[in-house]
Amino acid sequence: MPYFVFHIEKDSRDHVQELTLLEQFENYKDAKNLARSKRAEMQVDEPGKIKIMFADTQEYAEKKLSESREAPILREWEK
Repeated sequence: MPYFVFHIEKDSRDHVQELTLLEQFENYKDAKNLARSKRAEMQVDEPGKIKIMFADTQEYAEKKLSESREAPILREWEK
């Protein structure tokens, strides 16, 4: 299965506004290197994040990145 590297921009309500596929790789090391270099190029005030997704297809990767996830419940000892 390939690794997909995406640039993700979210709106003010933390919903995915735009997903841009940067590149697709067959091994993790190459995907990680691209993600690190793109993160280093980003300005501090530039919106968006760089994410790596391991999936069968690009469509499935986009679907998983677009899903909203609930915040984890913090236990008293985790605060």
